[in-house]
Amino acid sequence: MGAGIIAVLLVAGIMTYAAMRSGPDDGPDAYAGGGEIASTAPDEPAPTLPPPPELDAWPRWGVTHTQYSADNESSEVQDQARHLLGRVPMLQNQHIMGWGAGNPEPSPGQYNFTDLNRRLTFMSSSQAVPVITLCCAPDWMKGGQAGRTDWSKNPTVAVRPEHFDDYAKLAARVAQQYPTVEHYMVWNEFKGFWNESAHRWDAEGYTEMYNKVYDALKKVNPNIKVGGPYVPIESTKADRPSELKGPYGTVDQRALDAIEYWIKHKKGADFIVVDGATVTTDGGNVPDDFAATAKFSAITEWLKQKSGGLPVWWAEWYVEPENSDWTEEKRVAVQATALMEFAKSGVNTALYWNPQVKGRGECPGCLWRPGTGEELPMAGLLSGFTKWFPAGVRLEQVGSSDPRVRVLAQEHQLVMVNTAGTAVTATVDGKQVTLRPYEVQWSGRGGA
Repeated sequence: MGAGIIAVLLVAGIMTYAAMRSGPDDGPDAYAGGGEIASTAPDEPAPTLPPPPELDAWPRWGVTHTQYSADNESSEVQDQARHLLGRVPMLQNQHIMGWGAGNPEPSPGQYNFTDLNRRLTFMSSSQAVPVITLCCAPDWMKGGQAGRTDWSKNPTVAVRPEHFDDYAKLAARVAQQYPTVEHYMVWNEFKGFWNESAHRWDAEGYTEMYNKVYDALKKVNPNIKVGGPYVPIESTKADRPSELKGPYGTVDQRALDAIEYWIKHKKGADFIVVDGATVTTDGGNVPDDFAATAKFSAITEWLKQKSGGLPVWWAEWYVEPENSDWTEEKRVAVQATALMEFAKSGVNTALYWNPQVKGRGECPGCLWRPGTGEELPMAGLLSGFTKWFPAGVRLEQVGSSDPRVRVLAQEHQLVMVNTAGTAVTATVDGKQVTLRPYEVQWSGRGGA
């Protein structure tokens, strides 16, 4: 009975993730009804994309494109988005099926890269360091009918074992299509890899598929970097058996077990991937909205220890409870605090799930306003962290006279976040500063 309750909490938590990371037009309901005829495309040459920009350091920060992005907008909005994303080149990630891309192989050996070509072309035009997520899979690899796509099942069904080789072949075909892409994440949140009878993740099945994909990608290009297992790491407010717990809650041990299985049985990996939210499945953010971000640091340290020091990637991260009443100021402040935790704990990569929506209107947490391209606060936050806090930057200890003001600093720049809903005056780096409620403020150091 207890295992059943935990399983229910797990499913509820995954649904919460979906709500937090999706706009009203994102996700399975955004697509045509189940069983639509999958479109094919005439053979056409792959787009000729220039190599990514040469950078002094790995950017660390970036975005994942979702169902609607700039390439679905007018040319004016596309130009605006190119500027926002490319003024400080960052990572940009795209899935091969879903989240803006149609079925890449509707029938065995019949490919359709029209959507991926368009999305990857836009990414290249906006100075992206490109990343591809190998998820999801054509229906015929999951027990469905060749030539048809049931979008209602796309994110919930795993590749069947007898088609693992076919999926590895598709991964290799994608890598051949886009030779400028050298970073791949395998699958997304263990979708469909759940052992119902044992109430745990099917780490065995996922790892078997991962190993085949890993080999296939390395055969195309040994320089390709491959990572997994991209498992969602949830937590509860309740105290449960787990090797990882703290004021932020108790981490679900089954996710940790799945990660350890993958670490032990993988053929190889260039980085380790997870995702998660500060929000617990049973109590919101604990002990509070800002302190809950310590969960990201705790998990990162655990991953580095268990993996023998593999670079840690957070493919997705979320901080806001569902149906919150947060202002945009508070939303950005909590997100900035999460970015600070990633930097302090030595995360190699953190990708922001960009929740763009179709049409005009409000778009909480988006980088640009849909329909107009107007810059929104999160775009500036990501650009600032990408410029000043790339992977490997040496951090410096800078305190604040008021603990409500959090600080992250390097030699030439620091960023401050007021975690209070009131104005706060504090001494930071030898200077007196006043921050408005939930204000994020940047300040140069050392004559930079």
